[in-house]
Amino acid sequence: MSNQPEHPTLLIPGPVEFDYEVLQSMSHYSQSHVGAPFVATFGETLTMLRQLMQTADPASQPFVVSGSGTLGWDFVAANLAEKGDDVLVLHTGYFADSFADCFETYGVNATQLKAPIGDRPQLPEVEKALKEKKYKLITVTHVDTSTGVLSEVKALSELVHRVSPETLVIVDGVCSVGCEDIQFDNWGIDAVLTASQKAIGCPPGLCIMMYSGRAIESFKNRKTLPAAYFASIKNWLPIMQNYEAKKPSYFATPSPQLIHALHTTLTQILARPLSERFAIHREASQRIKSTITSYGLKQLPTKPENQANSMTAIYLPEGVKAPDLLPSLLRRGVVFAGGLHKQIAAKYIRFGHMGVSVVDPARKDIDKALEALKEGLVEVGYQIQ
Repeated sequence: MSNQPEHPTLLIPGPVEFDYEVLQSMSHYSQSHVGAPFVATFGETLTMLRQLMQTADPASQPFVVSGSGTLGWDFVAANLAEKGDDVLVLHTGYFADSFADCFETYGVNATQLKAPIGDRPQLPEVEKALKEKKYKLITVTHVDTSTGVLSEVKALSELVHRVSPETLVIVDGVCSVGCEDIQFDNWGIDAVLTASQKAIGCPPGLCIMMYSGRAIESFKNRKTLPAAYFASIKNWLPIMQNYEAKKPSYFATPSPQLIHALHTTLTQILARPLSERFAIHREASQRIKSTITSYGLKQLPTKPENQANSMTAIYLPEGVKAPDLLPSLLRRGVVFAGGLHKQIAAKYIRFGHMGVSVVDPARKDIDKALEALKEGLVEVGYQIQ
């Protein structure tokens, strides 16, 4: 039973609504970040992240560092690539542009392989690109929050390992970890980057990463020092290894309250099989997408295989504007997000459906949102058939 104050239901693609127990964990009394009680909590949290990412390889290593998911880009660009290296960035929206910009900031040459809005680069195109040039890394945004496009990581990784086995496979999982299947070991992934505030269901402020043994060896074999200090694997790797071994260690002060909240939400997530959690998100997503189709609305990704289970990007009907519709939804107690893709930002809205709003059967957030959307559309002049 939640004791949260009454508030509009937050259904943007992150941050999401948070479980009451998770929020209560944020009020944990102050602790020493090198004291045995907190070190034990942090160590358990790192071990649970292995379960969430589905890795049992002792050579892989989870990281939790204070910062937003964006910090994960800096970790990759500063540690796994060196100035002058070539990397291939698969583009499905706004966040590929940003990741490429991050690489360029560190002197890394980022080539973007783009797809039309709502689609993703096709595997034959990726294969052709990999055969034309040697790339140190390939990056893919599992779910691009700007478009709602879902990329197929398993088949992509298989392709990379077959065609360019020395290329590291990097997955931006900010809007997918916790609601989309990610099999780190089985799929041969080298890094997954995510954040606390989306499907994982913890308040913002933590950058969460998993690196393979191969990625860590690649880092150790670099010819130059990392081009960052705070975002240096050199500085953080021994800290994370020590915390997971329940040994106190220090490089920079973590947030004990956020780590307690992350520990709580991971405990909740892992209390049921991950396959069940993914199925619940998939079923909710299909119901939402079916309902908005019945309203006569269209999605940015038109192909079902390209449609994420964590969110839905909805084109606005002719004559309907986001500055009119979004306040109408707010009056009905629901918060959606406006468009983010630079080329079409004014033409669509985004509905985030992940985490507690989906998996808690006592909550009626999705029903409330769909009804609010229907009523809001009518209020701004759209006729639902």
